[in-house]
Amino acid sequence: MKNVIYSIVIILAIGCGRQQSSNYNYPITAVGIRNVVIDDSFWLPKIRIIQDSTIQYAFAKCQNEGRMENFLIAGGKKQGKTHGKMPFDDTDLYKIIEGASYSLISSPNPILDQYLDSIISIIKTGQEPDGYITTWFTIDPLNPPASWVKPSHKRWENEVSSHELYNSGHLFEAASAHYLATGKRNFLDIALKNADLLVENFGPGKLACPPGHQIVETGLIKLYSISNNLKYLELARFFLDIRGDSLTHPLYGEYSQDHLPVIRQDEVVGHAVRGIYMYAGMTDIAAIYHETNYLEAIYKLWDNMVNKKMYITGGLGSRHEGEAFGEDYELPNLTAYGETCAAIGSVYWNQRLHQLTGDSKYYDIIERTLYNGLISGISLSGKEFFYPNPLESDGIYSFNHGTCTRQSWFDCSCCPTNLIRFLPFVPELIYSMNKDSVYVNLYISNNAHFTLNDNEIEIIQQTNYPLNGEVQITMNPKKKSAFTLKLRLPGWAGNKPVPGDLYTYMDDYSGKITLKINGKEENLIVNKGYIEISRTWIKGDKVELTLPMAIRKVITNTKVQDNLNKVAFEYGPIVYCGEEIDNNQLSEATITQDAALELERKAVLNEHVNLIKIKSMNKELTLIPYYLWSNRGTGKMKVWFPLNESDL
Repeated sequence: MKNVIYSIVIILAIGCGRQQSSNYNYPITAVGIRNVVIDDSFWLPKIRIIQDSTIQYAFAKCQNEGRMENFLIAGGKKQGKTHGKMPFDDTDLYKIIEGASYSLISSPNPILDQYLDSIISIIKTGQEPDGYITTWFTIDPLNPPASWVKPSHKRWENEVSSHELYNSGHLFEAASAHYLATGKRNFLDIALKNADLLVENFGPGKLACPPGHQIVETGLIKLYSISNNLKYLELARFFLDIRGDSLTHPLYGEYSQDHLPVIRQDEVVGHAVRGIYMYAGMTDIAAIYHETNYLEAIYKLWDNMVNKKMYITGGLGSRHEGEAFGEDYELPNLTAYGETCAAIGSVYWNQRLHQLTGDSKYYDIIERTLYNGLISGISLSGKEFFYPNPLESDGIYSFNHGTCTRQSWFDCSCCPTNLIRFLPFVPELIYSMNKDSVYVNLYISNNAHFTLNDNEIEIIQQTNYPLNGEVQITMNPKKKSAFTLKLRLPGWAGNKPVPGDLYTYMDDYSGKITLKINGKEENLIVNKGYIEISRTWIKGDKVELTLPMAIRKVITNTKVQDNLNKVAFEYGPIVYCGEEIDNNQLSEATITQDAALELERKAVLNEHVNLIKIKSMNKELTLIPYYLWSNRGTGKMKVWFPLNESDL
């Protein structure tokens, strides 16, 4: 990070003691960022781009566009009108701070640490004495920054569109991350003061309007896990329980998932990001309260999403209008939305579902999303972004908020800042554990240290995944220890790209999955999608897993009209696309049954990847990983290719 950016504001560091506790009642817990050091050739460069470039870039954007100044105006330190065009612009700073906090855990940076303190001091300036904090409302509630937000005379009276509780939610999430990363209370105390204000004003016999845009629920639960203040947990549940209850408030409708009580919802509808954040909150409540009605609802919602409304890339939301889920099997390609924020939310939700159940199918969705419809949202430079992530482009339709290629920023910059928030969090997705098992969920080179049953465990994982499926794991317990190591068997390796029948492979692949322990091949014992190895481990035990990869043809359930008689291509967890820069006749490309398929290792810009070469009807087609498209200029792109009619 460059000192010039961090010296924009005055440093006001506040030193405080550190306390940490966790009250999540998940039977499986994640092995945290602090315990996992990534040295992976695929993921480490992407995280470093965030740390070395994107965080600084985004803070500078916020400075230039008045995000920071809004807090100073709200606090009376400056005069002026609200800067920006969105009622949730405050959250851009919160999300960058959250991602920067995760970064501080894995890559300590005193300059960044001090800079965050200076930003936090500015944020504190914008907080009203009783804890309220939404800058546009404090500055001028009768003149909101967006035309679709109604003028307000009272706090939260137009919560359906004002985003006041959404702002609080991201504040809580970011402050929790900053506290756990640094041990400082300067940001946490701002969040707790605001949370206490919400507790004072919302609940039975008080205000009873649910959040217009969900996330305050998970934010409150994170504050509860740190503070042990039961009122935060109770308020999170209250916000969920009153949804769909017309006796407490005028219903917001399907767009905000406020058409039915949450326990009666069985179809993912409305604004995709709002929904996904809500389902994550519901899963927290189900885990903490052991609430059967919540459990039944979230399983139905997940089944509907994965079986009827998810893109092959893991993308969610088929409609630009309302940034919303469409009807069942409504999955257009050219006009797909697939918002980057929705992909990020999906990972957060599916991680919770795994921790609740121990089922690998949730990590199948995480992996598909991570490697495809999520990292597609950010360029290799870390300074250009997709808001939507379509599966086709004609080079003309301006799908990306006014352009048909990546943009350097947006008036609504939720996706760039959410990517900053998320990518430094990736190390926490690799491992999880319970009292007698360690789960290896993702194959990413790393060195992990953690404690299981009072014994220190080191795991060294080495792999070139996703370029190939060779994984080597070295187990180094401090003293010999009996437990079960669970290696995720990806769905794609078992001839099943996703749970359910929305996507299937055209042909079965008979490549052998092999497991060796200390050089000896072992039989596979698979439970809930994990290869289980139960033994007494000693230092130096070596596990070798081979997941054979092949070029696979994928077809869609015939109820998806846009993909009838079309095929897509995958290699391991990677979805591929054709881009005009590599294919002059992309629009005319068709795939025959006997098309020759070859793999070629090559660099695309600075990214070493596997290309798929296809020879079909005397024409050659070159496919690149979907996440890489639009890094080399504007042009056509497609994921789904028509099958040759004579082969049908």
